[in-house]
Amino acid sequence: MSALSKLVTKGKLTLGLVFPLESYQGSIPTMKNQERLAKKSEELGFKALWFRDVPFNDPSFGDAGQLYDPWIYMTHIMNHTTAIALGSASIILPLRHPVHVVKSMNSLQILSNDRLILGVASGDRPVEYPAFNHNLEKKSELFRDSFTYIKALQTDFPTYDSAHYGTTNGTIDLLPKYRKKTPMLVTGHSGQSLEWIAKHSDGWLYYPRDLTTLQIILKRWETALAQVQSEWKPFMQSLYVDITKDSKAHPTPLHLGFKSGTDYLISFLKRLESYGVHHVILNLKYGSRPAEELIEVIGEEVLPHFM
Repeated sequence: MSALSKLVTKGKLTLGLVFPLESYQGSIPTMKNQERLAKKSEELGFKALWFRDVPFNDPSFGDAGQLYDPWIYMTHIMNHTTAIALGSASIILPLRHPVHVVKSMNSLQILSNDRLILGVASGDRPVEYPAFNHNLEKKSELFRDSFTYIKALQTDFPTYDSAHYGTTNGTIDLLPKYRKKTPMLVTGHSGQSLEWIAKHSDGWLYYPRDLTTLQIILKRWETALAQVQSEWKPFMQSLYVDITKDSKAHPTPLHLGFKSGTDYLISFLKRLESYGVHHVILNLKYGSRPAEELIEVIGEEVLPHFM
């Protein structure tokens, strides 16, 4: 059973957390106590820990992610946990060579005993492209070429002629081999049509939207899956949250989320579940309380409703 099939089930919603597991001001977190909080998150019943791929700190963007390289940090956290899924949200395909992506992906799957879920994207920080000598206008094409090359590189002695990343002619092989399927989720649109995502990915990662817009987006996802004659594939999203000490507090807006009591958070997540959202990645950056408190409160009061 893959990490994705353990994480999501049709008609059910599960919860995960994204690094940094920290409430902080500005772009750069302290990254303190992350190993202990990762273990606690797993013990409480969170289903996944998510890692971002942020090559550069762009101060105007306001979020440097977990600072450390996602592959290295996933391996580090793997060694402090036992079974919780390890997800990338997301590896920026145009800025990484497909050979290195597959080498890292296969290595982590084997070493973690099948815990990796590979979220991929074309990137949301245009200022990074010149540093890699890539043309921003070609990011959609680069993403698609990399995605296809990654698929080819998972075969034995692959043969693939990439427009941007190189050629393999069947005389060399990439090791180690991972004989199972690594789930690949596309984040946002990554410059692709929804039909392309429905056909080629194993699921769709999206951003927080108001509930009316979300229902429209989910309907389009269902339509796209039907158009490409695909079986059910999961829909996931991120959400920034802060929890008050008053469990009955009404919501107030945060960037891409809200601050509320646990009662409202539970009811909101139940609505997402009823609409067809299968996994929510919680971000604690704007928390008014320490992340450890928020993780405990959500784990003890909210998670039991989504197990």
